[in-house]
Amino acid sequence: MKPLDSARGKAIYGLYADGNSAQQAVNRLRAAGLADQQITILSAQPMEDFEFGHIDRRSWMWWLACGGGLLGMAAAFGLTWLTEMSWPINVGGLPIYAWWPNLIIIFELTMLGAILATVASLVVTAGLGRSRGLYDPEVTEGAILVGVEDPAADKVDDFRQALESPRGARVKTV
Repeated sequence: MKPLDSARGKAIYGLYADGNSAQQAVNRLRAAGLADQQITILSAQPMEDFEFGHIDRRSWMWWLACGGGLLGMAAAFGLTWLTEMSWPINVGGLPIYAWWPNLIIIFELTMLGAILATVASLVVTAGLGRSRGLYDPEVTEGAILVGVEDPAADKVDDFRQALESPRGARVKTV
């Protein structure tokens, strides 16, 4: 174990074999004065059976997908209207802008807008393309990481004690 230095990117974390131990560590970190947003939790699989698996559940992805769908629909209406109005054809007294043939294009561009917005928000919220500060290769082998990034210097011993409390904990610092 390395001592915690004053360099940027310092962190203290524990690795746990099961969800009960990880939940105990999260509860002890909360008791040590940390808010849920200050606790980092990483696991190779969803941990929905445990309370810590629901900490960052709130997401804007649904709203962004709806907004992307509305933008796609607006673009489709504009495209079909401009296309049909730019080349007016004598259609025997019928309206130049026809709804039924355009519904396919409107539906497809609505779905394209929703899909692109969803993928873009997934890339941003998942942090793809960015390097994350706290990670351990043992997470891919099934360990659950519970840690604190940039802890206050006077609280490091409290956090270490909270992370070491569950049985089988392996506490590390970076």
